[in-house]
Amino acid sequence: MRRLLTTTLAVSAVLASLALGGGGHASAAERVVLGGGSGIVLTQGDQQTLCSLTVIGNDSENRLVGLTAGHCGDVGDAVAAEGDSESVGRIATVLPTYDTAVIEFDAARVAPVSMVGSTTIAGIGDPARLADTVCKQGRTTGSSCGFSYGDLLHSHQIFAQMCVNSGDSGAPVVLGTSLVGMVNAYLVAPCVGPAVITDIVAVLGEIDRAGGPGAGLRPAA
Repeated sequence: MRRLLTTTLAVSAVLASLALGGGGHASAAERVVLGGGSGIVLTQGDQQTLCSLTVIGNDSENRLVGLTAGHCGDVGDAVAAEGDSESVGRIATVLPTYDTAVIEFDAARVAPVSMVGSTTIAGIGDPARLADTVCKQGRTTGSSCGFSYGDLLHSHQIFAQMCVNSGDSGAPVVLGTSLVGMVNAYLVAPCVGPAVITDIVAVLGEIDRAGGPGAGLRPAA
């Protein structure tokens, strides 16, 4: 069974957690720090979904953009940093075939970084192959590494034996410091079945073909 990895909360529950000190709030004069692996909150109506940011950087038009899993939200949904109630961006595009969403951020509100936790994204790498050791940085389970099974289905999906759970959707998967994929789901059970990972080269190629926000994305230095 393929399980998507979103975590959905009622708005009131999130506000309650903030009131109890669940996260820091940035004033209008501050910028929130976001990078690949940061927790993000996507809002649609009275529903909020927790996911992970895959990568952040500038596109060919110098827009500040990022990626996450497509099932995390819809075009127009507001995006905030986890622990901050203020919106700092919106979903600009969703690519259903690749289960990918492109987020356009307000550059005046966001400070992009290349390192979150123990994960650094220095560039884009080729797809992981059989026996490669890959690692991910998710907002739920943090950093975990595992054995890559490679492209078993000869598609844009890669499988790897690593721990992922709800909220890790969109988490960056790296080989060293090269971004090679995005976590989209797990098989059978969290942290037991293989993680389903979308090849980032395929994703970026499709975004470039479509044009618009995200085309020519360069990860933040």
